[in-house]
Amino acid sequence: MHAGVFDAKRALRVRVLSARDRMPAAARLENSRAIATALMARADFQAAPTLLLTLPFGSEWDVAPIFGIALGLNKVVVLPRVNLATRTLELCAVTDIARDVAPGYRGIREPLPHCKRVDPAAIDWVLVPGVAFDRNGKRLGYGGGFYDRLLPLLPRAALRVAGAFELQIVDDIPHAAHDLVVDAIVTEARTLSAAR
Repeated sequence: MHAGVFDAKRALRVRVLSARDRMPAAARLENSRAIATALMARADFQAAPTLLLTLPFGSEWDVAPIFGIALGLNKVVVLPRVNLATRTLELCAVTDIARDVAPGYRGIREPLPHCKRVDPAAIDWVLVPGVAFDRNGKRLGYGGGFYDRLLPLLPRAALRVAGAFELQIVDDIPHAAHDLVVDAIVTEARTLSAAR
């Protein structure tokens, strides 16, 4: 990656994470509920049999309500687990957060070893995490490259949707050739659709 792009990404990551960390707890809760409600109302979410979700890390919005609703709709809910040896994400089916999940890499809650592995080809819909997004669907991650390596392994038809607070939407994300885009970004205020 070009040094200028790397430095621009790092500066933007620091700025957006700082703003997100300063969001009051009550606003985070209210905005998280709005994002979850909007995501679950989407026709593509309703139609997808197998969902790849993530659990919140740090000051991210809280995806937990989606987890319970998805299981109630008899969907297969999949969570990623970091494999540090290969620098990849392993996908595992989870049926009970209390029993199947524990803090793992960087304190992120991830599936325990007893959870059944899921082939990336089985994913119909993916909730893509990120630090910041722009209106064209470009994404700034946390810098580990895990999702940049995972997303190409998923079926092309699997919709890539991000949930984010409005403060995470920026004018432009510095972009490298390997960076992938999302199809839609849902905030507490609106939904942005992008052409992949």
